[in-house]
Parts: sequence; C-alpha cells; structure tokens
Amino acid sequence: MEPKTGKQPGVLQSLDWWTIGIYVALLAFGWMSVCGASYSFSEPDILSLSTRSGMQLVWIGTSICLGFVLLMLDDRYYDTFAYVLYAILLVILVVTIFVADEIKGSRSWLQFGSFSIQPAEFAKFATALAISKFMTSYGYNIHRFRDFALSCLIVMTPVMCILLQRETGSALVYLSFFLMFYREGMPGSILFTGVAMVIYFVVGISFDEVNLWDTPTSVGKFVVLLLIQLFSAGLVHFNCHDKEKALRLIGITTSITMVFLLFSEYVIPFDIVWVQLVVCASLVGYFMYQGLSTRVNNYLYIAMFTIGSITFFYSASFVLNHVMGEHQKKRILVVLGLDEDKSAAGYNVNQSKIAIGSGGLRGKGFLNGTQTKLKYVPEQDTDFIFCTVGEEEGFLGSASVLLLFLALILRLIILSERQPFKFGRVYGYCVLSIFLFHLFINVGMVLGLAPVIGIPLPFFSYGGSSLWDFTILLFIFLRIDASRNFVRT
Repeated sequence: MEPKTGKQPGVLQSLDWWTIGIYVALLAFGWMSVCGASYSFSEPDILSLSTRSGMQLVWIGTSICLGFVLLMLDDRYYDTFAYVLYAILLVILVVTIFVADEIKGSRSWLQFGSFSIQPAEFAKFATALAISKFMTSYGYNIHRFRDFALSCLIVMTPVMCILLQRETGSALVYLSFFLMFYREGMPGSILFTGVAMVIYFVVGISFDEVNLWDTPTSVGKFVVLLLIQLFSAGLVHFNCHDKEKALRLIGITTSITMVFLLFSEYVIPFDIVWVQLVVCASLVGYFMYQGLSTRVNNYLYIAMFTIGSITFFYSASFVLNHVMGEHQKKRILVVLGLDEDKSAAGYNVNQSKIAIGSGGLRGKGFLNGTQTKLKYVPEQDTDFIFCTVGEEEGFLGSASVLLLFLALILRLIILSERQPFKFGRVYGYCVLSIFLFHLFINVGMVLGLAPVIGIPLPFFSYGGSSLWDFTILLFIFLRIDASRNFVRT
C-alpha cells in the first residue's frame, strides 16, 4: 500500500479530527447528563465506581481505548472479515434467545457475573459491514430483484433473531438501513410505500371508531381506502409517466366513492367501505391488464402496491390487538392520543415533558434538577436521559446538544460522499442512518412525538454496550476514511 505521491501519511494525520472533536464533546455532555440523572445526595462522590456516573467514566475510557485500537488496525481487515463478524454475531444472537435471563420481558442480555452485554447492539456494526461488503461485490445491482432481496435478507436476519429475544426497539433500528438503500439507488417508490404504511396505520387506528357523518362507515377505513386509491393512481403518473391516465383514474375513483357516500348519507345508510374495496379491486385488475398488455412492469408493481396496502391496513388492527404485547399497544395508543394513561404507559412521557418544561430557557444548573433528583422519570439515565438535559441545561443546552448531533450527521455525510470506494460510502451511510434513527426516535419519544420503544441516545445513555457499539460504528468508518488517499497494490 503506497500513497499516490511522496511519503505515505500516518493514520493520525489522515483522521477527520472535526468528527473526533464532536465525538469527545458528545461524550462530555453525555457524562454530565448521566451525573445529573443519577446523582444522589446520600452519595455525593460522582467519581466513585459505586455510582453510575463513576461507572460511565469507565465505559467512556474503555470506549476511547477501543476506538484507538480500531484506528490502528488495517482498514482492509474490515472488508476481509465482514462476513465472519456477521456470522459470529448471528450465532451469539441465536444463543442469547435460549440462555439469556428474562429482564423486563425480554431475553437480550448475556450475563458474565456482574457484567452484562447486549449482543443486539453489536450486531449493528457487523450487519453494516456485511451489507457493505455484499453491495460492493462484483456484478451487484440494487435494481436487480435477486440482489436487492438478498440485501434485505442480510438486514432482516438479525431483526428476526432480536424479535425472538422480544427486544422490539432494537429490532426497529435496523429499518434505518433502508435510508442507505435509498442513497444507493433503491427506487423511491419503496421508501414511499414505507411512509404510506405508517400513514395507513396512524389514520386507520386513530379514527377506526369514528363514524362518517350519519353513515355506519368508519372514518379510519374510509380515509385509508381513499388514500390507497389516490396513491395508486398517483403512482401511474410518477412510475409510468402517464399524467393524463393518472388524473382520469383519480376522477373516476373519487367520483364513484362520493356518489355512494351521498347515497349512504341521504338515501339508504350502508357501509361504503365495501364499495371502496370493489373500486380498489377494479384498480388492481386494471393495472394487471395494463401490465400484461403493454408489457410495462411498473403497472404490475402498482397492482402489488394496492394489494399490499389493503393487506397491511386490515392486518394492522389484528397485529395491534393480538400480536403486540399489552405494554406495546398502550405505548402506541398513548402517542396517538387514544389513551390518557398517566400511571403506566404514558407516565414516563408525561414526567419527561414536565422535567423538560421546568428547565425553561437556561435550565436549573448542573445537578440542580428537581424532577430527576426525586426520580420522577423512570429510566432517566438511559432511554429518557434527554429530559435531564432539558431540565438542567434548559432550551439552550438542549439546542446545543441537538446542534452537536446535527454537526455529526453533516460530517458523516461529507465523509461518506468523499469515499473513493463504494464499500466506504455504503458503510458510512449505514452509520449515518443508525445515528439518525436513534436520535429522532429517542428525542421523539421523550417529547411524546414517537412511541416509547426503548432505544438509547448515542453517547448519552448510561451503559457500556450501547456506548461501545456507537464507538465501534464511528471509529471503523473513521479508519476507512483515513485511508481514502491510499492506493492499493
């Protein structure tokens, strides 16, 4: 391995020190937050290893050492051993299902005496390496169904293992890989389908029990089926580039729906959902006919979208009521405003909002938070640690933390885009996607904008497993980036 010209620079010379500086700043803010969340007047020594703030210093120290070791390794090792690491972590995930003790309803922690780790956290970097290696293999094409399906299989295999551990929050993090797929050429219609599914679920569940006017028609079902018709017709314009046909389909389907809605309202009341289902079935038949007669496969894909949308919508209620655990159902209903439970599922969020609101503009000061000192917020030094930031540092402190995360995200984008090889770019966007998902969901659930699914805030939440994993994710990428100017011989 030789540089392009002159003497080969060392790894430390090629490192992106801006990202290192952001990492150190986040660690410092994170430790202060753990101190504020776990501080006890009966044990004021925040550096004692018997306290969580003292132990967090240990995790921070070991993380920095781990990062240094990762930087000293040859960056080619991460490509060479990607599949090996992935296989090892898969085996550990499977073993965890059977040997882990049940903690808060899940079997996701391996105990080694007084020390415990969560393999699901470390599986993220192994999956990111494996998918990066696979997507840079010879002849790979994300637009080829077989290649894209195998890519999804690499991502979804650890998800299945983690779901069997009953650790839903950690499993959902892996959906962030689809942001990387989109950057690498995944059709936007797939990402749109995911967004549409979320809309169906939220609207359908929120308004399922509300009747439309004086008819026996559910507002939730009516709106969702109408959206399916509009989305399907709209895809004709965007995927088949036929605006006129799309407008014609929108006009016909909405006219039929409105005519029967008025008939149900003023003549004979009946559930017009059945009419909408017939309209959707007619659209599916029309798309399939167009696809077979014109040999334009996009029509067949739109037909699959319509069928999948209806199937997902009608299965959503079943999953919510019969598949999800009662605590998971409660959390979703609280976020949707359908449950005002302040003593169980909604208690954490309610207390978190009180803590953040009490901080005001400048906060109450380091170690001066009252909500956190009185332990009103459960998990306040792990999943809900952002409320400690809000109470002690106020709006200005919270905004500063979010700006630091924004700087990290922007830096990761810059580093990813400057990679000379696809492996580095794919891995960089995997890291970026994971950080984004954790940030949005964690802060969102603390503010009551997302369901409480129990995932840590990077570099802030107490614990070794998550801190080590985020450090591994970041520093592997920094090592790959440090070799961007090297030529391989």
